[in-house]
Amino acid sequence: MPVSDDRPTPPFLHPFARPAATEFIEIVRGEGALIWDADGNEYVDALASLWYCNVGHGRAELADAVGEQLRTLDAFHTFELFTNPAAERLTAELAALAPMPDARVFLTNSGSESVDTAMKLARLFWSWQGRADRSVIISRDRAYHGVTYGGTSAQGLAPNKEHWGDLLGGVVQVHAESLDEVAAALAQHGDRVAAVITEPVQGAGGVFPPPDGYLQGLRELCDANGALLLYDEEITGFGRLGTWWGADRYGVTPDLITFAKGVTSGYQPLGGVLVGPRVREVLESDDTRWLRHGFTYSGHPAACAAASANLAVLRDDDLLARAPHIGAVLQPGLQAIVDDGLASGVRGTDGIWALAMHADTSAMDVRDRMLRNGVIPRPIATHSVAFCPPLVITDEQLDRTLSVTRDALEAVRARASTT
Repeated sequence: MPVSDDRPTPPFLHPFARPAATEFIEIVRGEGALIWDADGNEYVDALASLWYCNVGHGRAELADAVGEQLRTLDAFHTFELFTNPAAERLTAELAALAPMPDARVFLTNSGSESVDTAMKLARLFWSWQGRADRSVIISRDRAYHGVTYGGTSAQGLAPNKEHWGDLLGGVVQVHAESLDEVAAALAQHGDRVAAVITEPVQGAGGVFPPPDGYLQGLRELCDANGALLLYDEEITGFGRLGTWWGADRYGVTPDLITFAKGVTSGYQPLGGVLVGPRVREVLESDDTRWLRHGFTYSGHPAACAAASANLAVLRDDDLLARAPHIGAVLQPGLQAIVDDGLASGVRGTDGIWALAMHADTSAMDVRDRMLRNGVIPRPIATHSVAFCPPLVITDEQLDRTLSVTRDALEAVRARASTT
């Protein structure tokens, strides 16, 4: 459980945490959907760490692939003239899996970098056609698009946008489920709109699948206006919805797709952008132009080796088929909790779910109670508890997750009723 020995504030300044905090759970080992802390306590990892460990912890084949690559070529940059076999192999694999034809792949180190890259490519697409004025990006409230300045500007979670000063200009936010608002924004900004960005399923904002016809409606609105459609698939890619991409799951193809998380299952930091044919045509139309964007570790060979090994595990172990099964277990179990009055609603699909709390129940309190009983979910602010387990999770571990969730809600609500 949390380290607490009255020690001073440690050197590690943790992300998305209280800077003054001194107590942390030290995770030391993982296997499958289970992890252990330094005191030997076992937990079900009910959120795949942070929405990413799709193939589960402790996969020797991924560790071996990374180690072999480091022994062969530790690293070398991929700017301008240079490449490496691992990056070439991975990008070919990803292009073959892409839901759009003739895709190319730009590699980054994270989802945040991927979103910023896609936003820049969308603006570049228009600028290189003599339309630099087409720079407006339309995004949705409740969206989470990372924490770099571009992604922070595009996301729809207000607390994450506070205190950072002026954010990126030209970003317009609309209601998360209103096609009418998207249409109104397109009408208002006319042909100044570069792109619309959306998650196929909103994840970190609380797990909200799209309303019926929503993604198709976005595609049609973008086509009518000439705007690009961008998918943020950091969470929904690589099997989370039972398909390689959310685009496949919902049958609506965008122009650009950002990815990270499940591409390596977290074994190495890696992300990227799938670039569809419409954008690719403009990028390649003049061989005197330079793409002046990239990261020191774009195409890092060890990260690419991890991703290729991860894709092989997803494919060879048929893990994409596990996501609908996970949903078939979690959905009725979570619905039973709602039916018994312990929570107010359930949302999700396939391998990603959330339980909505009653107004008098804090998701943080429920998470803390679940930790004591050996399950780690993700609290979304105070309003929801999210579940996005490794695709290798067993039915027994899913049942354990549901049982611990019920017990935690009963305990938290019982305590609230007496105060």
